[in-house]
Amino acid sequence: MLKLLRSLSRNLPKLALSFILAVAVWISSVTEADPIQERLYPQPVPIEFIGQDPALINVADAPDQISLTLNAPQSIWNRLLVEQVPIRAVVDLSGLTSGQHILPVQIQIGIRPVEVVSYTPNNVTVVLEPLASRSMSIQLVQQGEPAVGFQAESPQISEKTAVVSGPESLVKKVQEVRALLNYNRASENIDRVVNLQALDASGGIVEGVSITPDRVNVSVQITQRGGYRNVVVKVVLNGQIGAGYRVTNISVFPPAVTVFSSDPQLVSNLPGYVETTPLDLTGAKDDLDVRLPLNLPPGVLVVGEQTVAVQVGIATIEGSLTLNSMKVEVIGLEEGLKAEISPEEVDVFLSGPIPVLDALNPQNVRIILDLTGLSPGTYQRVPEVQAENPDVVTESIIPGSVEVVITGTPRKGKTPTITPSPQPSSTISPVP
Repeated sequence: MLKLLRSLSRNLPKLALSFILAVAVWISSVTEADPIQERLYPQPVPIEFIGQDPALINVADAPDQISLTLNAPQSIWNRLLVEQVPIRAVVDLSGLTSGQHILPVQIQIGIRPVEVVSYTPNNVTVVLEPLASRSMSIQLVQQGEPAVGFQAESPQISEKTAVVSGPESLVKKVQEVRALLNYNRASENIDRVVNLQALDASGGIVEGVSITPDRVNVSVQITQRGGYRNVVVKVVLNGQIGAGYRVTNISVFPPAVTVFSSDPQLVSNLPGYVETTPLDLTGAKDDLDVRLPLNLPPGVLVVGEQTVAVQVGIATIEGSLTLNSMKVEVIGLEEGLKAEISPEEVDVFLSGPIPVLDALNPQNVRIILDLTGLSPGTYQRVPEVQAENPDVVTESIIPGSVEVVITGTPRKGKTPTITPSPQPSSTISPVP
């Protein structure tokens, strides 16, 4: 036994060295197969505050997330990123009273082995304050005026008081809970939801507090004063517009006006509308945009602008024109080439204002077939209609295309030929 112990004692350094070498080889092989990587975690980690006394509130502008650098094997990194293994940054507020506190951020990772290399911030500052609340009367502030000739009755508000809650220091700043009502030239009854505001002594809004309720309903009756009345405006037109034209629309702005009289009976006797002075449309062929005074009975005045804007839309009556057996005119054909067109004549259907179509000379309408640059061969081409007036629109050509057979040998440098067109026949009819 003694010899065995002596033998072990002599070989113990060798055994220890062998064990260390074996462990080193194992670590090396594991590291080579699953290398350790130090990387910045790609997503910010939100900071969680736990253990806070429900009677306290944190009023400090503390950071809400941290950046984190970890050291872990590649396999662990894969699980962190792919499996979304939870990583928490926790600040424990347990047992803390009101006041300022500097607290460490604790990192919790739901997988091992992972080494936390660094994170920012390491600490956060919190300021705990007692929660407070107080009931305050709601002050309704009225701005603006109703429309001219109208008056507002006493407003009715759905709630008289509201509760302001939040950090004690902020609740103490609140000196007024205000509801702001703007009449904005109202001429009808108001029934509106108005948000409440918490204001300090200087009239500034106090942020960080809650108001319950946070809005109220305000209703106000708007009535018309004696001697005032709202009436619509009727445009009076005289004369006939130009032949071949029509009135498309008539608009007036404002569509209604407020009138006033020191004798309320005069206003009451109005039929509900007032007329403009007559607008003469004789021979008009284009849109009109004018201002007209109102034709008011004696003793009655219009409140505000004394004229109204009147717009009259005028457009031509559209018609159609058929040109039968129009000869197709060839242009651009090189010298030495010959073109055979089938068919040689087409029917053309045009549309446009009737006065324009009436004045259109069919001889000035050309059906063009441009063969510029074409070599001998067979082609399908669409003719182009050229009219002397840009208001004339080509609706269709029958047939829609013609066949062109080009033969011969081109002579370079020669002027292309143009085939003249004969006189067509035409028929004009109004568009239904």
